[in-house]
Amino acid sequence: MANIIVGMSGGVDSSVAALLLKRAGHEVTGVFMNNWEEKDDCGVCTSEPDWADVRRVCYAIGIRCYSVNFAREYRERVFAHFLEEYRRGRTPNPDVLCNREIKFGVFLDLAEKLGADKLATGHFARLDESEGAYRLLRAKDENKDQTYFLYMLNQRALSRAMFPVGNLTKAEIRHIARDEGLPVSEKKDSTGVCFIGERNFRQFLSGYLPAQPGDIVAVDGRIVGRHDGLMYYTPGQRRGLGIGGSGDGRRWFVVEKDLKRNRLIVDQGEDSPLLFSDYAEGSECTWLACHPPVEDGVPLRCQVRLRHRQPLQDCTITLKDGNVRMAFDTPQRAVTAGQSAVFYDGEVCLGGAIVDSAAKNNAKEHAYDAEQADD
Repeated sequence: MANIIVGMSGGVDSSVAALLLKRAGHEVTGVFMNNWEEKDDCGVCTSEPDWADVRRVCYAIGIRCYSVNFAREYRERVFAHFLEEYRRGRTPNPDVLCNREIKFGVFLDLAEKLGADKLATGHFARLDESEGAYRLLRAKDENKDQTYFLYMLNQRALSRAMFPVGNLTKAEIRHIARDEGLPVSEKKDSTGVCFIGERNFRQFLSGYLPAQPGDIVAVDGRIVGRHDGLMYYTPGQRRGLGIGGSGDGRRWFVVEKDLKRNRLIVDQGEDSPLLFSDYAEGSECTWLACHPPVEDGVPLRCQVRLRHRQPLQDCTITLKDGNVRMAFDTPQRAVTAGQSAVFYDGEVCLGGAIVDSAAKNNAKEHAYDAEQADD
């Protein structure tokens, strides 16, 4: 029997994870992490409903529960980076950093101080171990697989981690919760960034970063509208541009952000070749085995996922000085700077990198050129 702390969010996945560990005879303690301090219009902490659900679930299961506050650490280690990336015109993924810095960082440190043998979460992922080396494996439910968000973990974190629902589908998890009568069996899955929730993204971000409106420019150099600030847009975006009736009638899509001139570059048609990239460059490489899977300069065939739930894409990667070059077998749509590219060898998650740039075989396929554009 092991002493296991379960990170509980108030959702059905972590609730069933705690239940399964309790059924297996382990000593289980549920811990709720408050990573974002904010009150609603009635003066109630926005995390209180989730904390209340955790308490109700733990009472139903028959385990102890506690709440810990990591709001300061979250702001310093995750949110500050989130804002800095948007200042740079990039689109970050804070959930990846949260897993490394908070859930399997300061929270894991706390669990070890409390004498826990393992730290369990409700992530859809699996682990295996051979001769002291741990591998992160894709979940049984491919549609829910969350290894994309866990690629920054190290061997220490993997050696302490448990993912009890990784071998279950979402339907099976809800069935278990219903059979046990857990009060969150029908609770809706949370979506989006935790600290934004259901709020308007632009309104939230404008409270922290000043917006600088500018021109929306077609690839032929024509000004076709005005944008509210480049930080609000991302490659491949079509909603919220406000120029739907212009041009040839087809939908407009963001294809580029000209940061130097504060211009949003757009093209018409969801099949615009400017939305697709043959290559991408990445930095800040992280490998779950704590060492690269191949030597610098040696091409490696693998698969890549450029966003959560994207089907795995075949590619060839080449490493050099901690950076990675990705050559895609099939051109990839809306490859976005600041997002993670996560690499796989079949079911094994190898690690990943932060996308810095993307390009086609012929990078000069449109008339608009940021270096040559007229003022």
